[in-house]
Amino acid sequence: MEDKALPEGAAAPHGIGLREAAQVWARIACLSFGGPAGQIALMHRILVEEKRWIGEARFLHALNFCMLLPGPEAQQLATYIGWLLHRTWGGLVAGTLFILPGALAILALSYVYVLFGQVPLVQGLFFGIASAVLAIVAQAVLRLGRRTLRSRAMLVLAAAAFIASALFGVPFPAVVAAAALIGLAGRFAGPGNASADAVRAEDRESALGETLPAHARPGAGWSLRLGAVFLGLWLAPSAVLVAMLGPDAVFTRLSLFFSQAALVTFGGAYAVLTYVADASVGTFGWLRPGEMVDALAMAEATPGPLIMAVQFVGFLAAFRAPGGLDPLLAATLGALLTIWVTFVPCFLWIFLGAPFAERLRASRALTSALAAVTAAVVGVILELMLWFAAHTLFSEVRPAAWGGLRAELPVLASVRPDAVALAGLAAVALLGLRWSVPAVLAAAGAAGMLLRLSGLP
Repeated sequence: MEDKALPEGAAAPHGIGLREAAQVWARIACLSFGGPAGQIALMHRILVEEKRWIGEARFLHALNFCMLLPGPEAQQLATYIGWLLHRTWGGLVAGTLFILPGALAILALSYVYVLFGQVPLVQGLFFGIASAVLAIVAQAVLRLGRRTLRSRAMLVLAAAAFIASALFGVPFPAVVAAAALIGLAGRFAGPGNASADAVRAEDRESALGETLPAHARPGAGWSLRLGAVFLGLWLAPSAVLVAMLGPDAVFTRLSLFFSQAALVTFGGAYAVLTYVADASVGTFGWLRPGEMVDALAMAEATPGPLIMAVQFVGFLAAFRAPGGLDPLLAATLGALLTIWVTFVPCFLWIFLGAPFAERLRASRALTSALAAVTAAVVGVILELMLWFAAHTLFSEVRPAAWGGLRAELPVLASVRPDAVALAGLAAVALLGLRWSVPAVLAAAGAAGMLLRLSGLP
């Protein structure tokens, strides 16, 4: 590729060395708890306020662009800013470091889950964390809603997206496409919807400044070569697995499904997990509903993007259908395969799309469409929160239908008072007392273990 790496330790024209940037990205990765909202807030605090590497307007434009892409917006935002600072190698360093601590932690927790999952203390730990997850997702809805739903039109868009997805089963890509078209037609005011003058005023004092970096002016040849490399890296495992194992092997299905998910799941981790939960539990039967809640609990309890929950899906699916392999080896390979086909496309979208997004920073039409998409995502995240609430706070959930409407409704008599109490206390600690996410998760996990030791259900 023409995009050469900078010498180790060398500073780019803005004065920030690649080694210094790698240290900052490693710090962000280890502190990135709390889901997309918390991770984006952390990056904003360190990169915009503390380091002043990037300006406010440019940060918000990058965020809105990443919200439009399929996949986890926080990891893609890190890749985007890393690319802005140090070209392709900077994006690779930032994006890879962002997922590495969480991937290792979830792999370790997955071993504990399958080897010691029937131990009451371990059951209590996951039960407590899963109950607290509801409060964390609620906080994400509130944070994103406050930042996004700044007009009546945005509120209507969020409500319409919720109704379309939750009650009519409209596919999420269709919801996003409709929101983007509405945004283009309506010129909504939203985050990042700034004029060129405002962009210049807010970015001027940052290390990157207000100008378009030289590497953000790609030619067609460069784009095609880079796209071919990452497309090959992404699709090669699926092609090899289909040829060697056939289309019905668990590894093949994992590879094909999560490759497909990388194409159609827009709007960030919570939106992705809605799609993954439906398929993993309902279509493939890889997990039970409670285990999908445990997957999100693992991702919430560890640093890194929440989409890392899919790693547990791949781990458990391969553990239960190992073929001729040792179950733990198969599970490890399933987890690694899932990570690969989930995150390689994220780098592809950024490296191909970010240069063009940078050229359109002052486009009101584009920022309006992005703002509308962000509003629709709030409604989809609300659906995810209600799905997890139903499967966490109640022991029985049944499908219901009224004409063309469909939903999953909990059986009220099956309510779990211990889960309700833990979720309520977690909400008070997180939203009322302003505890940090790690503190809330630690306290909820400890409370869950105490409940199990006490013999309560």
